[in-house]
Amino acid sequence: MPQFDYPCPDCRATNSLHDTDCEFEGTAWPAVEKAYTDIVARLTAAPTEESELYDAVDGEWGALHRAALERLKRDERITEGNDVLRLRTSEEFREEVSEPTREPMRTIYRNGSVPGCHDNAVFAMIAWYEMVGLSWAETRENVIEWLHDSGAWARGGFEESSPEALVDAKRHVYEAGYGWKEKAEAAKRVIDRHRS
Repeated sequence: MPQFDYPCPDCRATNSLHDTDCEFEGTAWPAVEKAYTDIVARLTAAPTEESELYDAVDGEWGALHRAALERLKRDERITEGNDVLRLRTSEEFREEVSEPTREPMRTIYRNGSVPGCHDNAVFAMIAWYEMVGLSWAETRENVIEWLHDSGAWARGGFEESSPEALVDAKRHVYEAGYGWKEKAEAAKRVIDRHRS
């Protein structure tokens, strides 16, 4: 099954298998990718007021373009200030997404894993970094650093001999492109109970 560079702006699918309630089920993939590239191409040229972006795209601005723009904003690929949209540089994006700011990932990142949720927490961290577009090397480095900085590794409860061995054993999560949300929510519940 072909994989696409841009996710569906509604269900985040990167192939023709959308979620059953997806707004764009049945939309041709070239149309989905065109909506993204229309926006990215314009913002690559120069920061643009959002209202000017509507006229700058090739063709009509519709629901698919609106959804693609909102997805790019939510995924922090685009910044907005004084109604001007700007595409983040690769370095800015990597720096921005290195520390998750939305729940449930924020709790996992800030508090670290605790015994009882290690598998879910490490799975979620790897899957989240893959989802935001970091390479395996960047993902590996960030997760190992998180294990140390959050105190998760020091709390113990891991079967592996080192953080590096733990992360390397979970590389399949990155390569398969699994979703992070279910595992992150499960890990957050355990972390919240541990903190209270």
